[in-house]
Amino acid sequence: MYKRPKESEYSPFYHTYVKHVPEGDIAPLLKDQLQHTIKLVKNLTDEQAHFRYKEDKWSIKEVIGHMMDTERIMSYRLLCIARGDQASLPGFDEQNYAKHANFNEQEIEVLIQQFEQLRQSTIYLLQSIPDHVWKMEGTVSDYPITVQALAAIISGHELHHRHILIERYGLSA
Repeated sequence: MYKRPKESEYSPFYHTYVKHVPEGDIAPLLKDQLQHTIKLVKNLTDEQAHFRYKEDKWSIKEVIGHMMDTERIMSYRLLCIARGDQASLPGFDEQNYAKHANFNEQEIEVLIQQFEQLRQSTIYLLQSIPDHVWKMEGTVSDYPITVQALAAIISGHELHHRHILIERYGLSA
């Protein structure tokens, strides 16, 4: 069963995300988070979703795309470690990923649908993990990391960016 990870279970880089994740069963938390995030963006027009709070910052569509890219990568890492893969997993450059994505060319409704389906897939994966696997450890960017830490990072990353959408982009549910 998922437990809040100790700081020794992940790179200090991820503390910003993990510290915001409440205790408790992670799957219902992820489902609830998704509903809150969708509520923020579901009534935006495509034009509104192109908004950037500063010229050099991502649009709302790009933020959503970044959230999806990160969840896909963290879920892949989680899957690898949960299945006993001992390969050292690489980091990723989120700026480069966003640069080569076409999030602004996609309709906001399509991005929302993708995010919902991705999150449901993540939840199914987490629900399938046996209790003894949550503490399994692997390596990402030369740092040790556990399965439960990756689950917390997925949750905390979304919380982090949802707060940014509210505070810097001015969205409200």
